[in-house]
Amino acid sequence: MFVVSLIGRDVRADGPTPPAILPLLTLDEAIQIAITNNRPLKISNLEVDKSQWQVKDTKTKRLPAFQTYAFGSAMLTSPSFTFPRGIFGDLGGAPNPSHSTTVSLSSGPTAYVVAQVAQPLSQLYKVHLAVREQELSVDLNTEKARGLRQSTIRDVKQAYYAVLQTESSLDAENASVKQYEELDRVVMQYLSQETALQSESLDVKAKLAQEQYKVFQLQDTEQTQKEQLNNLLGRDIATPFRVEQVPAAAPEESELKIAQQTAMSQRPEIKQAEITVKQAEYDRRLAKAQYIPDVGAAFHYLSPFNVEILPKNVASAGVEISWEPWDWGRRKDDINQKQVALDQSRYQLTDTQAKVLMDVNSKFRKLGETRMLITVTQAAQKAATEKLREITEKFGQKSVLLRDVLQQQAATASANSDYQQAILAFWAARADFEKSLGED
Repeated sequence: MFVVSLIGRDVRADGPTPPAILPLLTLDEAIQIAITNNRPLKISNLEVDKSQWQVKDTKTKRLPAFQTYAFGSAMLTSPSFTFPRGIFGDLGGAPNPSHSTTVSLSSGPTAYVVAQVAQPLSQLYKVHLAVREQELSVDLNTEKARGLRQSTIRDVKQAYYAVLQTESSLDAENASVKQYEELDRVVMQYLSQETALQSESLDVKAKLAQEQYKVFQLQDTEQTQKEQLNNLLGRDIATPFRVEQVPAAAPEESELKIAQQTAMSQRPEIKQAEITVKQAEYDRRLAKAQYIPDVGAAFHYLSPFNVEILPKNVASAGVEISWEPWDWGRRKDDINQKQVALDQSRYQLTDTQAKVLMDVNSKFRKLGETRMLITVTQAAQKAATEKLREITEKFGQKSVLLRDVLQQQAATASANSDYQQAILAFWAARADFEKSLGED
């Protein structure tokens, strides 16, 4: 079985670092590092934490509410109360008071302290609905984080496979360089024997230079891909590593029907759409709950300081009722609006389910195509390699022209490239298919 090359390189100013010196980074390790350190994933997880704190905040509305108010002031005017003579009747046959009396409200700074304790009663049903809706927000953010986690895993896999593909292409190009170097040596020998033309030697040298340039390009591409992978892992982009070989193909996938059932039960998009439907239902129930009067038990306390006439301590306990009997149809319109939103969310759920099925079907077919493409390109690679060997031997025996060798060299390089591209396409399709299933 063919495998993707294991060789890793780290091109630096002072030359490549030997692969064995670089730390090995397996695909499973890369995925675990990304799950732990990936920055967008951390942001998404923090959003889940934030929504959990919002649930706790909403739950506190079930408990009594304590409110205090204090107002200190100095009188800008001099308010007073005047009690006319005899306003309180007679006392011992004499008018009470015996003459008109004026009493000032305050002779200096004043203060008013008000305290209130209110325990909601009928509002507890509304609070329950609000808490449940907030809990659904936690579930929704959790599913969003799970979806981002799956996308991150897929991106890590594709970046990892891209590094492998580039390194395999480097192997193929290095082998091609060696072949052209050997061909250049043979042509130079023929040229010294005057059995080859100078133009033929120059053609070989030009091809050799071209292959060396491709190697240089691939080394740069490899470094860029490693930087991208390190960034996905949430670590320093200059962190050196080498990658591990993977087989050219994985075992056959399960049946399409099983894949569809798995996706329908696990895809984050469907979970999110289902949660959105539930949120819309709670929104409508909250709108209907606005018809319920707000009833609660309350305790009030008032204490004025440096104020004459008024009592010093006033305390009362009772029941508070707040209700808007006529709203000009506002609550009914709000309910109708929430019902429309609920219908929209249900249609969105159905549409999401259909899109998920189409996505799974498409990824399953694409995976099958790329698996077959590996077989096709592998056969073409073997044939091209064998033909190049035969033509090179015949050229050594002077039974074919140099032109034939160069053409077959190009054909072999193209076959190698097609094979490597097929492997990359397969593993990229494999990563997309695994994500389409919604598996963690």
